[in-house]
Amino acid sequence: MNSEVDILVIGAGISGIGLSYYIKQLCPQKSLMILEGREQLGGTWSLFKYPGVRSDSDMYTYGYQFNPWTEQDSLATGDRICDYLKSTANKFDIDKHIHYQHKVTHLNWNSDIKRWEVHVSTPQGNNVIHANYVFSCSGYYNYKEGHAPEFEGGDNFKGTIVHPQFWPESLDYSDKKVVVIGSGATAVTLVPSLAKRAAHVTMLQRSPSYILSRPQRDLFTRVTQSIFSASTASKIIRKRNIWLGNFYFKFMTKYPELAKKIITKKRSKLLTENIDAAHFSPSYNPWEQRLCLVPDADLFNALNRKQASIITDGISHFTETGISTVSGKHIDADIVVTATGLKLQFLSGIDVCVDSVVQNTGQKMFYQGALLQDIPNFAMVFGYTNASWTLKVELVSKYICRLINHVDEKQANYFVPEAPSNIMPEPFLNLSSGYIQRAQSIIPKQGQIAPWRLDQDYDIDKKRLATASLDDIGLKIN
Repeated sequence: MNSEVDILVIGAGISGIGLSYYIKQLCPQKSLMILEGREQLGGTWSLFKYPGVRSDSDMYTYGYQFNPWTEQDSLATGDRICDYLKSTANKFDIDKHIHYQHKVTHLNWNSDIKRWEVHVSTPQGNNVIHANYVFSCSGYYNYKEGHAPEFEGGDNFKGTIVHPQFWPESLDYSDKKVVVIGSGATAVTLVPSLAKRAAHVTMLQRSPSYILSRPQRDLFTRVTQSIFSASTASKIIRKRNIWLGNFYFKFMTKYPELAKKIITKKRSKLLTENIDAAHFSPSYNPWEQRLCLVPDADLFNALNRKQASIITDGISHFTETGISTVSGKHIDADIVVTATGLKLQFLSGIDVCVDSVVQNTGQKMFYQGALLQDIPNFAMVFGYTNASWTLKVELVSKYICRLINHVDEKQANYFVPEAPSNIMPEPFLNLSSGYIQRAQSIIPKQGQIAPWRLDQDYDIDKKRLATASLDDIGLKIN
């Protein structure tokens, strides 16, 4: 492995593969190295192994524009997403640049040599790589720890407690009573999948989430796929889904009460059993937290067949045979799944230094949604929270490549965003979800106006990033 490289990408998940494609296409003169700390590519989709793990965004927009998703299902399982990422990396020779089991442990920008010193741990020992540019595509959560609150009496429980992030392959839940703690995307994925084999599954939620059914193939998708080739159909469906997703987000945030009524009406058509609507009625408005999508109403079907049930209550304590709730109910369980969320961690916990001084990235502001204030030749590739992650990854990747080429044209060595004094930091992620609120101190911020903020709006961001000035007063190029 070379000890010097032009561009170093951290992470070989969906962001790292996407960025690397554009680097190869738009900056072919640059040498590229991708460091992946694990044994395989795929990020989230190679890590999570719990039953039913799948995308919660449609694959026509979650897949890459340059390599369209051509399968028929809109929401795909984790193994199929992994296969898609592997085939993409192979098809565009991205896999040749990946070094597995190479974990970045420390980053330092050295102003004397105007390069990054990248400390890497490998099975063969520790190395230092010098890179002109470092781009982090390492995701936003801790791969080694999930959010796992301590429950009183947990040690007394005679059954099995498991966190979805670390699902044991040997766990047999056939004909077992299973309780899934949580109400988010992981919980609503797990419940119908476990219900196929378990004796019964109870979803125990402290508070409800908005849950919408999404058909794997709606009428528009079926007709489009029957008329056009797979690749052309995918491109058409992608454009339509981007527009629809943006429309629904704007509509629901502008007219939350009407959106609630529509969600309730759609759910009532799918739930044939008399289940209390309170279990599906959050205290917050739509899109103050992410909506949960379920394919072809699978969660509602499990409830209708009485394979699963929902209880909205707090946990008092664990007993030997299950869980006692705050209201005094006892839920029998052989297995308890703590789908209690992720533990956010930016940059995989790596210290980022400038001339050996550790930078508090949680106090830095994003510039154009990717570059970080006062840190030279560095970017974090971070997707949308209100649309498919990959949509923003691709926009930011093209911007980064345009910036790299601009630095070359000016015969300069580096760029660094410098915020004017009148730009004040604000939260970058303003969802009310617990996992985000718990981590606000480590999440980089944004400013009030562009280019120190993006609008979480694909159409606006697409135009803005494609035409953004590279000679902006807030972007120093030397």
